[in-house]
Parts: sequence; structure tokens; C-alpha cells
Amino acid sequence: MASHDYNQLLRSPRFQELVRQRTRFAWTLSIVMLVIYFGFILLVAFAKPLLATKVGGGVTSLGIILGLGVILSAFVLTGIYVQRANSRFDELTRHLTREIM
Repeated sequence: MASHDYNQLLRSPRFQELVRQRTRFAWTLSIVMLVIYFGFILLVAFAKPLLATKVGGGVTSLGIILGLGVILSAFVLTGIYVQRANSRFDELTRHLTREIM
């Protein structure tokens, strides 16, 4: 890409909107994941009896279920990001590509 085209791209309002939306969305999902993770870690540190509570009649504890929830939330948040990237962000990229070309 020529220097002129590169500078034109950086100044484009559509490009700036794409970067702004992606950054805001990525930070939002990152903060959500950090809250989930550190919430679990705080439970491990300060609420051991709660996490040791048996669920049902078996040997599974609430801590195991919440730990799996932390792992699953990472997959869910990744899926949410992929869905947004494949729809909204790709749409903005297509508009930007048409504008530049």
C-alpha cells in the first residue's frame, strides 16, 4: 500500500469508527472476563466453605461448578466477539474497502 493510500486510510472516518468500535467492544469483554475470573479467585481466597459445599448427593462441590463456569464463560465471550466480528466489524471493513478502492 502506498504511503498516500495508508494515510488516507488512517484519516478515514469509517476506519476510525471501526477501530473505536472494536477497541471499545474488546475492552468491555476483557473487563467482563476479568471480573468473572477475579471474582472466582476472591471466592477461592475468602469463601472456601462456600466453595466446598456439596452439590446434589455426589462428591461435586460448588467450587468445581463455578470453576467450570469460569472456563465456559471464556468460550461464550469468545463466541460473542466472533459473532460481532463476523457481522458488524466485517460490514464496516467492507464499506471501508469500497471507499478506499
